[in-house]
Amino acid sequence: MKIIIIGGLPDSLINFRGDLIKEWVRNGHEVIAMAAFADSNLKLNVESLGCRFKSFPIERNGLNPFSDLKVLISLYKTFKLEKPDKIIAYTIKPVIWGGIAARFYSDSQFYGLITGLGFAFQRGGFKRNLLGNIATGLYKLALSKASSVIFQNPDNQQVFIDQKIVPADRTKRVYGSGVNLSRYENIPLPVGRPVFLTIARLLGEKGLREFAKAAMKVKFKYPEARFQIVGPEDPSPDGIPISEVMKWHNSDAVEYLGGTNDVRPFINNCHIFVLASYHEGMPRTVLEAMSIGRPILTTNVEGCRETVTDGFNGFLVPKQDVNSLANRMVWFIENQNEWSDMANQSRKMAEDKFDVKKVNESLLEIMQLKRSDNA
Repeated sequence: MKIIIIGGLPDSLINFRGDLIKEWVRNGHEVIAMAAFADSNLKLNVESLGCRFKSFPIERNGLNPFSDLKVLISLYKTFKLEKPDKIIAYTIKPVIWGGIAARFYSDSQFYGLITGLGFAFQRGGFKRNLLGNIATGLYKLALSKASSVIFQNPDNQQVFIDQKIVPADRTKRVYGSGVNLSRYENIPLPVGRPVFLTIARLLGEKGLREFAKAAMKVKFKYPEARFQIVGPEDPSPDGIPISEVMKWHNSDAVEYLGGTNDVRPFINNCHIFVLASYHEGMPRTVLEAMSIGRPILTTNVEGCRETVTDGFNGFLVPKQDVNSLANRMVWFIENQNEWSDMANQSRKMAEDKFDVKKVNESLLEIMQLKRSDNA
């Protein structure tokens, strides 16, 4: 079969869908991977997975009708030229415009993979509510003919059902994008003073401000503790200015270590992984930290709560609650004898639920792409 997979950024095809693409190719399928423009080196890296790469003019942020019309036309032309049997899209714009384009090209089965609800679905002021209403209407249009709509957590799944975006009998569930357990090996906790690490794009709703404020509180009592942030700037409306991050860094409460293409060295060197996010589909960095064997401190919100059994492999705290976050950080510092057991439980949970092989097996089954189909 011929499969088209549509994402936003070329890097995400490698980092989040690379194992899935390789599995399709191993099973004998022809795969075309689509994302925003990639330079020649990045294109070669994507195609090293065994697929062909095609760019299309997507802009990850903003709502520009003319730009989005170009995306729709580009996708429709590609579908008409390539004549795929299956199309799968992930993240909001690829799902919406890929789903609408697939309606015009009716010879393919379309699958929407919902990796989180994002900024537009977090209700608040007039602008955000308007974006939410627009997104809901576009999702309904895009997914009305989808063969299946696949979710990474039950909370997002229920939102789509309750808002009548998609009927319950066409929804499926997988455990995130999965994590490659051989790439993210179980590494013993390092020796040294406590290191709390968070990895996220510099967005307010990733809880970075709460992380920084909690770090400042904890530093008064335990000045030897270290608090590290790894992640790139983000141009979205919720982006945190780099000048604000550098103020935290220059105050010595937080160490900002910049962005990275490989999170493993940073996770290897930390003791506790923290993600104070307001909402997630399924937080990939948490899964990576669990695989490496780190206790988890995260928020009791959709996606995040799927990764922690409270008190077992870590703790859940209310979102936007600096005091609760700081108190749990203090607990970790004062109970270092508990770290090893929690770390082992994180690794075991990663093996039991979040192994990329198990996640991809579920996707193959949902998309009816099992090996027996290739006889």
